[in-house]
Order: sequence, then C-alpha cells, then structure tokens
Amino acid sequence: MTLQDSAAHPLAGPAQDAAAPSFPGLAPALAEFAAMPAAEMPESARAILRLSLLDWAAVALAGAEEPVARLVRADALRDGGTAEAGVLGSAVRLPARAAALVNGTVSHALDYDDTHFLHVGHPSVAVLPAVLALAEAERLPGSAVIPAALVGVEASCRVGAWLGRAHYNAGFHQTATAGAFGAVLASCRLLGLDAGATGMALGIATTRVSGLKSQFGTMGKPLNAGLAASNGVEAARLAGAGFVSAPDALEGPQGFGETHAQGGVEAAEALDGVGREWVFETVSHKFHACCHGLHAMLEALGALQAEEPVEPGQVASLTVLTNPRWLKVCNIERPTTGLEAKFSYRLTAAMALAGRDTGALETYTDAVCTDPALTALGDRVRVETDPDIADTAARVTLRLANGRERAASHDLALPEPLTARVAKLDAKADALLGAGPAAALKERVSRLETMTDPVTLAWLLNGQAD
Repeated sequence: MTLQDSAAHPLAGPAQDAAAPSFPGLAPALAEFAAMPAAEMPESARAILRLSLLDWAAVALAGAEEPVARLVRADALRDGGTAEAGVLGSAVRLPARAAALVNGTVSHALDYDDTHFLHVGHPSVAVLPAVLALAEAERLPGSAVIPAALVGVEASCRVGAWLGRAHYNAGFHQTATAGAFGAVLASCRLLGLDAGATGMALGIATTRVSGLKSQFGTMGKPLNAGLAASNGVEAARLAGAGFVSAPDALEGPQGFGETHAQGGVEAAEALDGVGREWVFETVSHKFHACCHGLHAMLEALGALQAEEPVEPGQVASLTVLTNPRWLKVCNIERPTTGLEAKFSYRLTAAMALAGRDTGALETYTDAVCTDPALTALGDRVRVETDPDIADTAARVTLRLANGRERAASHDLALPEPLTARVAKLDAKADALLGAGPAAALKERVSRLETMTDPVTLAWLLNGQAD
C-alpha cells in the first residue's frame, strides 16, 4: 500500500534508493528526527505551525467554559500538586502532566481545531498542550516552543500514516494514539533527551496510549486529546528519570502496531523524507464548528448557495455522496444534543440550507436538534457512499421542488494560497475572541521564536506576566 492509497496525501520525500542506509526502525528513526537542529526546519513549516498555534489558542480560549472543560479542570484542581504550568480557565497552576490533560481536553471541547487527513486526526490539540505545559514547567524560553511542536505534529502525521486506515477503522481515535507519540517526541526534545531515552519514552507510551472512536459525540472525544498530551509529558519525564521500557514496543512482537491493527504503510515509507519534507504543511484548518468529515459537504453547499441561493421550501431532496468511512464518524441521523449535532450530516446540511452559520459556536445547541423546520429539512437529506471518492471530498446533488437538479463538489485536499488561509484564520480568531484580543494573541505568537524569556500559558493566551 502506498501513502497515496492510504490517506490521499502522498509523503513528499523522494523514495529511498538502493544506496540509502538501511532503515533503523520506527522508534530509532523518530528519536533521531526529534533531535534535528531547529535551524534546519524550513520557514514554510514554521509559518503553518504559527497559524495552527494561533488557531489552537483561539479555540482553546473559546472552549474554556464548556461543560467538559469545567469537569476535567475541577477534577485536576481537586488533586492539586506542584504549581508548574498554567491551566485554561483557572489562575491556579498544576503539575505539567495535569495541565496538559486539562488543556488538551479544553482545547478540543469545541471540536474546532486543526485536522490532518494523513494523520487521520487532530495534530495540534495533542501536541501543543504538552509542549506548552512542559516548557513552562522547565522554565524554557519561548523560542523552544515552535521547533518542539513542529517535531511533534510532523511525527503525529507520520505515525498516523504508519497506523493507517485499518487502525482507525478498528475503532481507535488517532488523535489520541498517533497524537500521543507526537506529544512524546516533542516532550523529549524539550527535555533534551538522547536517542536512547527517547526510544524508552516511545516504549512507555505504547503501554499508556488509549482513545476510542466510540466516544465521538460525547465528552470522551475531547478527553482523548487531553490524555494524549498528558501521556506525552509523563512518558518523557519517566524516560528522562531512567525508566526502562521495551525498545521494540512500537513495531515488535505484541507491540503497539501488532496489537492495535496497524495497517498503513511500512515504517520506512511512513518516515521517508522526514526532516526534509514536512507533511504537516498540508494540515487542514476548520472553518465550520463541527466534525471535519462534514466540511467538504458544507463547502459544496456553500458554493451552491453562493451561486444561486435556495430557500428551504424549494428543496425536494439533497443527496450527499461521501467516503464510506465517515458513516461511523459523523452520520448521527437524529442527534439530541448540540454536541451530537456536530456529527450529523443530515442536521448540518439542513443548517446550511436554512442559512444557519455552521461556523458559529452558538449554532450547535440542544434546541437546534428539535427545531421542526430543521428536522423536516434534515429528513430530505440522503447520505450515500462511494469508496472511490476521497475522504477529503464530497459531492452534493440538490433536487428542487420544480424538478430542477443542481450539483457541486468540494475537496479539502485542494491547495489553498497561504494568504487566503491567513485571512480565514484571522477572521475565525476575531469571531471567537473579538478583534482586539485576537490581534494581541497573533502578535504574541509571532514573537515566540525570538523570545529568550521563559514562556507561560498565561503570557501566551492573555499577555499576563509570570
């Protein structure tokens, strides 16, 4: 199987030739990558990471008072511990592992953070909370954040390619699994661990990593992201203290791959070109506040409405053609909560046709699930599948009451100019935080790479002095 086959995004690195050195194994290769010099990381990758950091922070701040955020934060604050790192929604600092757990959960509470279709998950939400918590705990300068985070998110995507669709289709949530290994590598880099200790950290993570897709539509889904971030901090610190784990626990007999339905590409192919080519640059940012599996459909409907607006009463039926893998992810036919609404083709399609803003957080409420006009419109939506359609794409066919048919398609994998993405993310941050706070946040993000002072979450998010 090629990467093109497994995830619709080929790794950009050149194929290895016969003269290339033999592949050392997944864990040793990842450990070597984690230590690469920051100066060798290209500006193109740094620029995308800065956008994802801005996006992550805006979404995290906006989600700080969600029910799952309050519950997980309260539980961690009840435990207390050494004041090491900032926590979203509280002035109290917690141990780095607990802060990563809370901040990972909180920042995924809205399900509005970035996604990578090679990774089959959300890279930033697992890696950034670990990086920020550990950097603050270790009193590291802001300049350490971007290189460590880049290692983590890139590794998450590469490990996601190795695990592949079989792992995801078996029911594992790759934000929590592949994402945790990215959080481990980022944390090991921050702690300055050598290759041997980093390999041990990866081994520790294999017996700690967890997260199931059965939690989609519940508070368990954002908790998966928090667990990934926390696992990264924990594994790195244990390895740094001398903890010994199985060195081949990723690829070896009864290791993570064998026991967790690894069915992607071979490890050597997954890491081909790593450190030279950055697949994270194809990360997709969300502009609808719902599951990313719905976005191609919503973009196609938006194109139809922009071309020629249609009133709900004119709609006889809407057929949505999508990749079959999404049926187990975001096809809740009759959602009953605002959270479930974010995983429903029928209801979000009805929202789009009715002119509801699918990018607005307030659109997704419990009440919207029983709105008679929306449910009646949702009953006219039929979801069909085609395995030949990319999982980044969708096609919609709208049949009007007068018998006329209109169709449109969209593929999220199509390249978008960086300037267009910047403008969209600026607008999203403005909508979530307000123009003034969003501009201040963007300015702080831009200063990180030259920052020699220790970084704190409070400074990054709110400009507060340590």
